[in-house]
Amino acid sequence: MKRILIILVSLTTISCIPYKIAPKFKNEDYKVIKAKKFQRKLPRETSFIFKDPKNADEFYNYINKKFNLNHHNVGLNTPFLLNDKTFYLSYTEIERTDESLILPFAITDLKRSSNGNDSIFEDNYTTRKGYWYIILTVYDEDLKNCLLDKHPMRSDAIRYLKSLKQEYLTTHNYEELLFTKKS
Repeated sequence: MKRILIILVSLTTISCIPYKIAPKFKNEDYKVIKAKKFQRKLPRETSFIFKDPKNADEFYNYINKKFNLNHHNVGLNTPFLLNDKTFYLSYTEIERTDESLILPFAITDLKRSSNGNDSIFEDNYTTRKGYWYIILTVYDEDLKNCLLDKHPMRSDAIRYLKSLKQEYLTTHNYEELLFTKKS
C-alpha cells in the first residue's frame, strides 16, 4: 500500500495537466462544421476549417494575389466563379491553443511561499502552444451558405475549397498565382 501511495504522489508531482486543447481533425485535414462550435465568438455559419501551418498573414497574401484584389476587401465576400456561377468567399483566422498546468512548479512555489521564501518558477506554471486555423465560408448569389447540407452546390463548393487549401499550402511564392489559370 505504501508503494502505491508513493507512486501516486510521484505521478502527481511530475505531471502536466492540460486544461485547454486545440482541436485535431480525425481522418481529415479539414472539417465542415458550424463555426460557433469551433469557437464561441464566431457566427453560426457552416464553415470549412483547416489548420494553417504557415506564418501570419500568409493566407491574406495568398487570397490577395490569387484573386488580384490589390488589398481591397481581402477575405470579405471575394467573388469567384465555379461552374459558370458567381460565389463569394469569406475567411477569418483564429488561434486555438494547447495549455497545460505544470503541477511540480506550482507545488514547489506554493511550498516555498508557505516557508516565507521567494518563488522560483513564478511565470512558468503553464505551457502554451498556439495553432492557427482558417475558417472559410462560401455564399451563392442569393447569399445562401453553400456549405449547408441541403445546398445543391455543397459538394462542388467543398471540392473547390479543398483545392484552394491544397494550392495555398503548396504555393510559396504567391506571385506565381498571377501566371496560373484563374478558376
